[in-house]
Amino acid sequence: MSDAEPGGAFREARIDLDAIRHNVRALAELVAPAGVMAVVKADAYGHGAVAVARAALDAGALRLGVADIDEALALRGAGIDARVLAWLHDPGASFRVPIERGVELGISSTGQLHAVADATASAGRVADVHLKLDTGLSRNGIPRAEWPHAVAEAARLEREGLVRVRGVFSHLANTSPEEDAAQLEAFLRGVELAEAAGLRPDVRHLASSAAAVRFPEARLDLVRIGIGMYGIPPFGDGTTAAELGLRPAMTLQGRVAAVRRVAAGDGVSYGHTWRADRATTLALVPLGYADGVPRQASGRAEVFLRGRRRPVVGRIAMDQFLVDVGDDEVAVGDPVVLFGDPASGAPSADEWGEAAETIGYEIVTRVGPRVPRRHTGER
Repeated sequence: MSDAEPGGAFREARIDLDAIRHNVRALAELVAPAGVMAVVKADAYGHGAVAVARAALDAGALRLGVADIDEALALRGAGIDARVLAWLHDPGASFRVPIERGVELGISSTGQLHAVADATASAGRVADVHLKLDTGLSRNGIPRAEWPHAVAEAARLEREGLVRVRGVFSHLANTSPEEDAAQLEAFLRGVELAEAAGLRPDVRHLASSAAAVRFPEARLDLVRIGIGMYGIPPFGDGTTAAELGLRPAMTLQGRVAAVRRVAAGDGVSYGHTWRADRATTLALVPLGYADGVPRQASGRAEVFLRGRRRPVVGRIAMDQFLVDVGDDEVAVGDPVVLFGDPASGAPSADEWGEAAETIGYEIVTRVGPRVPRRHTGER
């Protein structure tokens, strides 16, 4: 455990890169012969994009995926030259620099396609693109009604030497097996239309972590592995990481900063939403919603302290929260794990998500900048 900064509270998100490697290998073995794109958007779901990207590539991921151009350029700036796809663009995005740096670009409209083609002259190289078909998620992506025109335009621009269509992709809504199957059918029809227009994409990709595990037909040439790579189940149905053969990579922890004895009837934290029903001992933990600890989990979540799970009591504040330890011994400086690998006894990120009426994805991604990331297993 590393020391706190001088004068600062100890907060730490420990990221186990060996767990990342294990998860990539496990999922790659599951989906073979399809390849794996490791999704490291949002700073690798809060885990640290550069370190995670390197670990994922080391474990056999063939490509990287991010949401936006800045994330892709940050990887390039760190010396990562693997193939990387960025798929969500601001309306005013400039495509020259990413084309120059060899970033592959997701295309969600004919307007984007033309903007990328226009940028190739100043970039001095052909743009590599992946055309995204909206098959039912109704977010970004080319609508099905516009798809025939879009693929015809892409084929024309490819013939003119302005773009190369490297991939065709979409994203599942994960609503039901029937709807996912309908989306797969729509996607494959879209691929047929692209090929009829003269396009020969290298890869077709539709499945993310959930579909990669439970919908083998959707694996196609490439799967985009996001939350599963971080050891968090993608289903929300109680399936655990261990049941999927995955290892949670992030452990969020702090230290006890103060210990206080309270009497029966004493109120705790803002609004006194919790009052002690007996004399008890409280441990103060200097992490709060400024650090991503969800206020919605007040009075519902648990932490791991002195070999046992303990309840969070009272409202979680901006910088701190309280834990009821009863009559057990506890001392200033004792480590407190908010979430991590349940195999160690700690709650999981999913359990905190349930307590906050959200999902494990959000719990790890929202961990704030005051919390240093410490990566273990770097090579």
